[in-house]
Amino acid sequence: MKKLKALISLSKPNIILSVGLTGLTGMILANRGIPDIKLVFFTMISLILSASGAAMINNIIEQDKDKLMERLSKRVESLTLIGEKNLTIIASFLTTFSLGVSFFLINTTNFIFTLAAILSYTIYYTLFLKRSSPFGTVLGGIPGALPVLIGFSSVDPNVSDLYINGIIMFIFMMLWQPPHFWLLAQYQADDYKKAGFPVMPLIYGKKFTNYLIMIYSLSLLPFSLFFWFSGIASNLYAVIAIILGLSFLYIVYKSFTDSKKYKTAFLYSILYMLLIHLSLILNISI
Repeated sequence: MKKLKALISLSKPNIILSVGLTGLTGMILANRGIPDIKLVFFTMISLILSASGAAMINNIIEQDKDKLMERLSKRVESLTLIGEKNLTIIASFLTTFSLGVSFFLINTTNFIFTLAAILSYTIYYTLFLKRSSPFGTVLGGIPGALPVLIGFSSVDPNVSDLYINGIIMFIFMMLWQPPHFWLLAQYQADDYKKAGFPVMPLIYGKKFTNYLIMIYSLSLLPFSLFFWFSGIASNLYAVIAIILGLSFLYIVYKSFTDSKKYKTAFLYSILYMLLIHLSLILNISI
C-alpha cells in the first residue's frame, strides 16, 4: 500500500486531473457536445497513462535537482521507495501502452499529438528549456496545452476549419502556464535557487516577474470569451468567464502588494483554469 501511494504521487495526480479535463474540453469543442462514450473512454485512458508515464520520467530526470528542494522532498522519498529501475520500467510501459491505444483505437493524428506531448515534456522542457532559460516556461507550456488538441483530434482527425476552436483553447492554455508557474516561482524562489533553476524572479527580479504575470493574466480573459463571441457558448458562460477572469486578476494584483499571497494566487490560478474548462464543458454539453 505504501508503494502504491508512492507510485500515485510520482504520477502527479493534480496534473492528470488537468490533462483529463482539458482533453475532455477539446473533445466537447470538436463534437459540439458529448462524443461517443467509447471514444471518450479510450481518449481518457491514453491521456491519463501518457501523462502518468511522462510525469514519472520527469521525476527520474530531475531527481538530483529535487533532492535540493524542500518542496519536493517527499517526491524524492517516493522515488527511492519505488526504485529508479522499477519506475523506469513502469513509465516506459505506461507511455508505450498509451501510444498503442492512441494509434490503434483512436487515430493517427491523435497519436502524433500524444507522442509530441510526451516528448515535449520529458525532453524538450525537462532536459532543456527548464534548465536553460527563465523564459523556458513560455514554450514549456506546449506539453500542458497539447491535451486540448489530443482531445480535439480524437473526434476530428482532419485538420479542418473547426480546429480554430481547439487552437484558441490551446493558446489559452499556453498563456495560462507562464503566470501559473511564475507565481509558484515567486514564493518558492529560494528552493529553485538551491536547485540551480534559472527562474524569472531570480534572473530578472520580482518586480519584472509581476509585470509579466499581469500581462499574461490579462490576456486570458479575451481568449476565454472567444467561445462566446463565436456562438459556441452561451451568455451564462460569458458571465462566468468574466467573473472568474476578473477575480483572478484581483487576486494576482493583491499578491503583488503582499508577497505572502503569492501562494494563494498560484492555487487560484489552478482553480481558475479548471473552472473555465468545466464551465465550457457543461455549457456546451447541457
